[in-house]
Amino acid sequence: MRRIAWSILMAVILPMTVCAQTKADSIDNVTKGNVRVKIHTSMGDIVVRLYDATPIHRDNFIKLVKDGFYDGTLFHRVIKDFMIQGGDPDSKGASADQRIGSGGPDYTLQAEIVDGLYHKRGALAAAREGDAKNPERRSSGSQFYIVWGRTFSPRQIEYLSDKMLDRGGMSDVQRTVYATVGGSPHLDGLYTVFGEVETGLDVVDRIQRTPTTPSNRPLENVEMSMSLIE
Repeated sequence: MRRIAWSILMAVILPMTVCAQTKADSIDNVTKGNVRVKIHTSMGDIVVRLYDATPIHRDNFIKLVKDGFYDGTLFHRVIKDFMIQGGDPDSKGASADQRIGSGGPDYTLQAEIVDGLYHKRGALAAAREGDAKNPERRSSGSQFYIVWGRTFSPRQIEYLSDKMLDRGGMSDVQRTVYATVGGSPHLDGLYTVFGEVETGLDVVDRIQRTPTTPSNRPLENVEMSMSLIE
C-alpha cells in the first residue's frame, strides 16, 4: 500500500481589508443527518452527526465504525487552535518513537465538497493528500479531523473571503460563525466536510490543548473507540 502523509493545510492570515462577494446561504438544506457516532476517548466522549449530503463519506465512516476499525487508534496529530486528527490504523499500539500518520485502508474516497458545508468549530472532515499529487482532492479512506480553529476579525474575514472567490467566497452565515464561534475558513472548498460535533466540544478543546511533540503527536496517547448511537 502506498504510504501517504494525510494532512491538512495550515495558513497565515494577513490583516488586510479587501472587497469580497458572498454566496447564497443553504446551510439548513445540507446539514441534515440522523446518523450519530460516539467517539469515546481517554479524555472524554464526543458525539458527531454525519451529513446526508455526503453519502460516500457517511457510509464509509459507518462501515469502519461497525467493523471496529477505529478502536484502539489514536488522535495522532494535534495542533492547538487548529484541529485534532486521527484514524490511522498504524497508530494502534504505536511506540512513542514510531512514525505514524500515513496509514489507512487500501482505498481513497471521491471528494464530496458541498456548498454550505464549511470548517466551523466542531466540523468533522476528511484528511487527504495535497493537491500536487491529488488534484481530484480524494479523501483518505479513514483519516479524519475535527476542527477547532479560532475567531477572526472583520478585516481578516474580508481578506479570506477575497482569497476564496474562486471557491465562492463566504456566505453571511459563514462570516458570522467565523467571527463569533470560530473555525478554519482557509480549508473551505478544499476538503470534504461530512459531519459535525453535537456534544463534546469541551473534549475537543481538551485534546487540542494537550502538549505535543515537535511532530504534533500528543505526549500522552489520546486513544479512541467508536460506536453507532442507535
